[in-house]
Amino acid sequence: MSAGKILVVDDEADIRTLLKEILSEEGYEVEVAADAAQARTARTRSVPDLVLLDIWMPGTDGITLLREWSGAAIEECPVVMMSGHGTVETAVEATRLGAFDFVEKPLSLAKLLRTVQRALDAGKRRRLASRSVSGPLLATVGKSRVMQDLRAELMRMAPHAAPLLLSGEPGSGREALARFAHENSPRSGKPFVSCIAGAIPDADAEAQLLGSEANGVVRPGLLEQADGGTLFISGIEDLPPQAQKALSGALEGDSYRRLGGSQPLKLSVRIVSTAQPGVESRAGQDGGVRRDLLAQLSSLVLRVPPLRDYAEDVPELLRYYVDRLVDTENLPFRRFGVAAQNRLRNYPWPDNVRELRSLVRRMLIRGGPEEIKLDEIELELATHVPQEATLVKQDLLALPLREAREQFERAYLQQQLQLCNGKVGQLAKRVGMERTHLYRKLRSLGIDFRQSADD
Repeated sequence: MSAGKILVVDDEADIRTLLKEILSEEGYEVEVAADAAQARTARTRSVPDLVLLDIWMPGTDGITLLREWSGAAIEECPVVMMSGHGTVETAVEATRLGAFDFVEKPLSLAKLLRTVQRALDAGKRRRLASRSVSGPLLATVGKSRVMQDLRAELMRMAPHAAPLLLSGEPGSGREALARFAHENSPRSGKPFVSCIAGAIPDADAEAQLLGSEANGVVRPGLLEQADGGTLFISGIEDLPPQAQKALSGALEGDSYRRLGGSQPLKLSVRIVSTAQPGVESRAGQDGGVRRDLLAQLSSLVLRVPPLRDYAEDVPELLRYYVDRLVDTENLPFRRFGVAAQNRLRNYPWPDNVRELRSLVRRMLIRGGPEEIKLDEIELELATHVPQEATLVKQDLLALPLREAREQFERAYLQQQLQLCNGKVGQLAKRVGMERTHLYRKLRSLGIDFRQSADD
C-alpha cells in the first residue's frame, strides 16, 4: 500500500525524473507535471496528499498556482515549494499563502525526505481535525425507526460498485445520503464529484461528461474527474439528451473516449443519481429519462423518505443545523425552545430538510434572544400555503379551526375525486357520504364536479 500520493510540479525534466525515482523507492505514489496546466489537470483527476511545487516556471509560476489553491484547497493537501534561487520575500509570500515549507535546490535528499514526511503527517492531522470539527454527516442524524432503517439499508448498498438511484422529493437530503454511501465504501479515499444534471448545457453535454482533448490539451470530464470514486448526478430527469446518450454508452461498454480522443478509457467510477418519485412512469416520454439509462442507473434503488415521515427527528435536526451554521458561517448561537420545537415537529415541511436548514439560517441571521420562542416561529410560518398544494404539505396548524377544516375538506375531496376518476357516485361510496349531501358539500367548497354530473 502506498505511503501517500505526491504530485511533483517542475518544468525541468531531470528534476521530475529524479524526484519520481527517489520518492517511488520510498514507497510513495508519484505523479509529475511539467507546468501549471498539467498540475491543474492532475489535481482535478485525483487530489494528492502532498504537492512539491517549483516556484519558477514558464507561463504560470508556482506562487500564482499556490494562490489559486490557497485556503481550503491546501488545508488537507500541503504544498512544499521548491526553488533554486529563492529570496526571503518569496519564501514569506509562499508561507502567507499557505505553503507548508520551502526547500532550496540543489535538493538535499535527507532534508527533502524529512520535509515530505512532516508535510504528509500534518496533512493527515488536518484531515482528521476537519472531520472532527465538522461533526457527523447529516445522514447520521436522527434516531427514528425510519432513519435507522434507511441507514441500515444504505450501509448494505454502500460497499457495492453497482449504480445507485436515490428516489425522493427535492430537498430530502439525497446528496447527504450519497456522500454517506461514498464515505462507507471502498472508494472513500477517492474523489466524490457532484453535478446538477440541469446545469449541463445540451450543446456541451458530451464534453462535460466525457472530457475532451485537442492540440495536446486534455480537459477531463466528470467521469474522469471522479475516476476511482463516485460521480453524483442530481436530478437525472433534467439530464440533457446528449448527456443521457453518452452516459448510457459509457455504462453499456464500461469505457468511454474523450471528444477528440482516440484511446478508450476504462470506466472506473460508481454512479449515484437522484430522481423524484414516479420517474419510472415517465421514462421514455418526451423530456424524461431514457428507459435504457434508467435501467442502468437503478441497479440499486433506495427510497428516501420526506421529512414529514420522520418528524420526531426535527428537534435533533434543528440542533444539528444550529451547531453547523454557527461553526461554518460564524452566526450567533440561538436555540429553539420546547414549544417552538413541538410546533415545527407538526409542520409538514413541503421542501423537506432543505427548508428546515433555511429556516434555521434565517432565525440565526435575524438574531434576538438566545431562545427562539413559539410566537417567533408562528410569524416565520405565516406565509400562506397555496390551496392546490398536496394535502400532506399544507400547514393546517397555522390556520383558525374553521378555515383549517374547510381547507382540509377541500383538499381531501379533490384528491379523493381524482382517485375516483371524477365519478361522484364512486366518491360518495369511498368517503361514506350520501350523494345529495356530497353534492352540497362539493358546491360549498367550490369543487368543480360538473364534468361528472352524468355519473
